[in-house]
Amino acid sequence: MSNNPTNKKEALNRGIRSLLGSIDADMKNAAGNLKSEVVTKTTSISKIALDEIVANPRQPRQDFDPKAIEELAQSIRLHDIIQPLTVTKLPSGKYKLIAGERRWRASKIAGITEVPVYIREVNDQQILELALLENLQRENLNAIEIGLSYQRLMDECSMTHEQVATRMGMDRSTVSNYVRMLKLPPDIVVAVRNGSLSMGHARALINVGEVEKQLFVYNTILSKKMSVRQTEELVKQLYRPSKKGTEKERKPQPQFQKIEDQMSSHFGTKIKVEHHQTGKGKIIMEYYSLEELNALLDKMNVSIH
Repeated sequence: MSNNPTNKKEALNRGIRSLLGSIDADMKNAAGNLKSEVVTKTTSISKIALDEIVANPRQPRQDFDPKAIEELAQSIRLHDIIQPLTVTKLPSGKYKLIAGERRWRASKIAGITEVPVYIREVNDQQILELALLENLQRENLNAIEIGLSYQRLMDECSMTHEQVATRMGMDRSTVSNYVRMLKLPPDIVVAVRNGSLSMGHARALINVGEVEKQLFVYNTILSKKMSVRQTEELVKQLYRPSKKGTEKERKPQPQFQKIEDQMSSHFGTKIKVEHHQTGKGKIIMEYYSLEELNALLDKMNVSIH
């Protein structure tokens, strides 16, 4: 991921031009003159009372693992909600949930009275895309804010990692790395968000597979005031992959790359599809905590008795 502000802005501008190119002439004029207050409303975070939010009756997911929700509630008690819910205002004055039902349910259990939300006041998906893209041009965004914007494009606009990358004019791996940062333990996410940990440090930590190991390296960074280069060396020394794992990976065929992207977007984690010429293969799903494992099982409707 390049930290060069000029390159970043050029890539974002290419993404906006790509988006505008897919809209008819009238829409181009309207979107091209999108008012700053629309961008602000669409991308800013508000706080509203939890009891003002109602569930979406059309939510396709109906079964939620009680144990996983309880674990998430405990995390919310300790760290608050890191990723805001997305809601839309109803004529009654209440708010209908668009995304974040697990966080909404867990907040009830945690006894939270107010929650951070994105309020969708426009239904047009292209306006939402453009607002997020324009917001991403701000130079003071931290890595977590960028990752949250990418995640919203995937959640609310039904995009894959590759589609977001195309919109943004950058590599798919760059988008994936930003989104993967959202999976880091809450302590680390908060540190990146408040600037006490750099994006370079966080990028090194996402390559450490287990939460306990991530926290160990994070605490070592703080106690020894380690640079990004020192952190990368520490990760290599402590968690060097096996010889088999260092072999150059074969790039998947386009159709399997698309499957990986769609599954990653659906399950919210890194997915790898290994397909062999014999017709056999395997799907590898990564998770970084027991909570995430439970969430994956929940999405697959797998119940452990």
